[in-house]
Amino acid sequence: MAPSLTDLQLSQFPSGGRKPGRLASADEESGNLEDVRLLESYEEEERTEVLEEGMKRVQVRVSGMTCAACSNSVEGALKCVDGVLRASVALLQNRADVVFDPKLVKDEDIKNAIEDAGFEAEILTEPSARTKPHGTLLGQFTIGGMTCAACVNSVEGILRKLPGVKRAVVALATSLGEVEYDSTLISKDDIVNAIEDAGFEASFVQSSEQDKIILGVAGIFSEMDFQLLEGLLSRLGGVRQFIIDRTSRELEVLFDPEVISSRSLVDGIEGGSNGKFTLHVRNPYTRMTSKDLEESSNMFRLFLSSLFLSILVFLIRVVCPSIPLLYSLLLWRCGPFLMGDWLKWALVSLVQFVVGKRFYIAAGRALRNGSTNMDVLVALGTSASYFYSVCALLYGAVTGFWSPTYFETSAMLITFVLLGKYLESLAKGKTSDAIKKLVELAPATAVLLVKDKGGRCIGEREIDAMLIQPGDILKVLPGTKLPADGVVVWGSSYVNESMVTGESSPVLKEVDSSVIGGTINLHGALHVQATKVGSDTVLSQIICLVETAQMSKAPIQKFADFVASIFVPTVVALALLTLLGWYIFGALGAYPEEWLPENGNYFVFALMFSISVVVIACPCALGLATPTAVMVATGVGANNGVLIKGGDALERAQKVKYVVFDKTGTLTQGKATVTTAKVFTGMDRGEFLTLVASAEASSEHPLGKAILEYARHFHFFDEPLATKDAQNHSKESNFSGWLLDVTEFSALPGRGVQCFVDGRQVLVGNRKLLTESGVTIPTHAENFLVELEESAKTGILVAHDNILIGVLGVADPLKREAAVVIEGLGKMGVRPVMVTGDNWRTARAVAKEVGIQDIRAEVMPAGKADVIRSFQEDGSVVAMVGDGINDSPALAAADVGMAIGAGTDIAIEAADYVLMRNNLEDVITAIDLSRKTFSRIRLNYVFAMAYNVIAIPIAAGVFFPWLRIELPPWAAGACMALSSVSVVCSSLLLRRYKKPRLTTILEITVE
Repeated sequence: MAPSLTDLQLSQFPSGGRKPGRLASADEESGNLEDVRLLESYEEEERTEVLEEGMKRVQVRVSGMTCAACSNSVEGALKCVDGVLRASVALLQNRADVVFDPKLVKDEDIKNAIEDAGFEAEILTEPSARTKPHGTLLGQFTIGGMTCAACVNSVEGILRKLPGVKRAVVALATSLGEVEYDSTLISKDDIVNAIEDAGFEASFVQSSEQDKIILGVAGIFSEMDFQLLEGLLSRLGGVRQFIIDRTSRELEVLFDPEVISSRSLVDGIEGGSNGKFTLHVRNPYTRMTSKDLEESSNMFRLFLSSLFLSILVFLIRVVCPSIPLLYSLLLWRCGPFLMGDWLKWALVSLVQFVVGKRFYIAAGRALRNGSTNMDVLVALGTSASYFYSVCALLYGAVTGFWSPTYFETSAMLITFVLLGKYLESLAKGKTSDAIKKLVELAPATAVLLVKDKGGRCIGEREIDAMLIQPGDILKVLPGTKLPADGVVVWGSSYVNESMVTGESSPVLKEVDSSVIGGTINLHGALHVQATKVGSDTVLSQIICLVETAQMSKAPIQKFADFVASIFVPTVVALALLTLLGWYIFGALGAYPEEWLPENGNYFVFALMFSISVVVIACPCALGLATPTAVMVATGVGANNGVLIKGGDALERAQKVKYVVFDKTGTLTQGKATVTTAKVFTGMDRGEFLTLVASAEASSEHPLGKAILEYARHFHFFDEPLATKDAQNHSKESNFSGWLLDVTEFSALPGRGVQCFVDGRQVLVGNRKLLTESGVTIPTHAENFLVELEESAKTGILVAHDNILIGVLGVADPLKREAAVVIEGLGKMGVRPVMVTGDNWRTARAVAKEVGIQDIRAEVMPAGKADVIRSFQEDGSVVAMVGDGINDSPALAAADVGMAIGAGTDIAIEAADYVLMRNNLEDVITAIDLSRKTFSRIRLNYVFAMAYNVIAIPIAAGVFFPWLRIELPPWAAGACMALSSVSVVCSSLLLRRYKKPRLTTILEITVE
């Protein structure tokens, strides 16, 4: 191990300004109607380490957990640590998620707490080479040219006036300055430029930011190579600490990303070694998968060893007596015992204490922490059989009375338990296939276009995809995957986004189109400028969402946790009762001696029943019933474009009684177009449209954009712009020349907009806006408005200088699947409701077209949450489906929030389900999947409970007096091993789930 530390360490300042909370105010929501982005709003609170002010989140890999009792033990140990806010432990993923106060607790304290509980722990790094920058950093700068205190005051004054700088201290003696700044508002280069503009020299030294990267190093063959690598790392600026694992050839580096980037770090090492070393970034997901495979392989090796030794014991006991020569050797007396007894003892001791050592370690760990688990039962059952057999041999040697031994019972028990554990690990591995498939979507390498200072392309080079930086121009060839999220800067092609969004049709990508990393470029070559890399990409955030969901516990799992906490003590008590019952009844002559085994006695007879009770009872099946099903369901959902945030969301969704739909962008296509423009005064039509477009130019509302597009097309006869990116790109060029100057613009949520043009007030909005402003609506205008509304169009009134001058009719076509989905929900026993801010006539017309009976119209943005609560008053479970525009309060208030949209245009922060496709069929998929998942969970619980309820009495010999049914301990062990495997396999059947298609939705009935 070769650590290397810099002399100076800067402390990390907590992110300032971000308060926990999920809901924006109604005004904020309404003021930003369209520009709410998918996975951008899912920032620090869910994704990065800083969750709340001053809090930190880490994930820890925990090894050695075998059942729910183990995970509860680890969780309890973590929650006992002073400073830990919350802790959640996932048995299947062997992972703990911990939120804590870094002022009170360090990462190492978390690790030590888990290890003190008897488990192995490893702090996991972020799943990327680059993490998001923290908000507030402390930067250190060298400042040259200062000669006196006046210079110091001047520099400090300049720095403190910079936007984003919170504190600045300059020392004349050392020519150093420390600046506390918000890296999201100002960069280190801006600070350096400001100092230089003031006439001083400046350069950046280091910051308090710290990042970690794990690299695999190829090309190391000797001790000299290790020394060369250490020397290169020591000379690189920005490297704070490094650790070299000489066995695995892995290099872990802590560095300052403000000084050196991950790519510069790799280039510096490879270049400094003259190509001797080749480095590649180790993906944490891949590393974890390899560790899981290693664990399964280790279990398989243990099983094979135990099987081989058990077969030898079986041959000595059953086969050898039929072969005279071998039998005579076994009967040869060697000291106090026969050779056969010596061989069985030696072989079984290897199985019991070498192969079965893990059971003793895990059992001791559990007992030391005051808990019990399956390992306690296995250790207890096998030890009883083993030590009874040893005692029987010793008793025979002393007294001459030889009782039968049961060494093979102990060996076969451990063999069958290991087989069950191996099959269980294989089955559990398959439940995480969804994560593995998502990880595999990201390409390993990318082609980077190298440009000179003038921006001309002078070459290209292949780099590790995890070393891509924002702003890089990447070349994407036909048939290859896009390595990062970005924007097309050259070329056009069709891209298959089905693996990320679930949308089956290829999507045309041209210049200024957004692309998603992991999707496949089909036909043409593209040049893409990377905008989001590493953990910021849509694919990484989808993986994080699925992981978070799989780690969460459904409320129904509390039942299994409670049972697991009392299960083992109860079983041990039953085993003791069985032992005492059979022994006492035998001693009293309650049953005949013919029932006893050959050369056996009442104690041995009772002991075998007792051991069978201990080993047949299985708490694992109960503990696996819920998490395996939730894990498979979240993976299946992700493959179908439905992202589920957790087991609790799954559980609530299967009880949904009402589904509340937002109208615009959810039931409708969200592509509003102006169909009618009627002027009621002598104003020219073009002049009227210019006036309205000028008023709406600053609005973000979809209706405002539709009016702007209509006016532009009227004046310039342009074709409608194909993409939103293109619209934004061309806004300045197309609109700046002909729009009127607007002052005092304000957007009024739920009403419209108002502004002043040439000193005269312009109002564009609904009846409520004009009525509140004192504008009279003539009868002929009202009649025209009613006619528009009854044809499912929205009427926009325009007033100039307090006089109504015209009306615009805006239509938003319904989604083609809307009516069928609404009918399908009715067939499922779910009542659809529509809530909209539109007027009642338009709302009724739209509702009639799709088949919704229950309508709430003219609802203000903040009022949608009140509508949700009104349905919840009788205890009903309510789902809200919105497109992220204005819907966050309602999505958060609903029992199940479903954010629907096309790929990256979804606000997911307040939602429980994220429907990646802009398709209402996924609402039915979400509800149908949750129902099928919980049907499977209930079936798992019934099976696990029924297994124990039936198996324990059989093992205890309750039916033996009448049916002569006896379950030998080894057979009981086999049953126990297969019970947990069968529960996992039951959950795996969910992988066969097929979402209902449009043609079959109406065949769905209430389960």
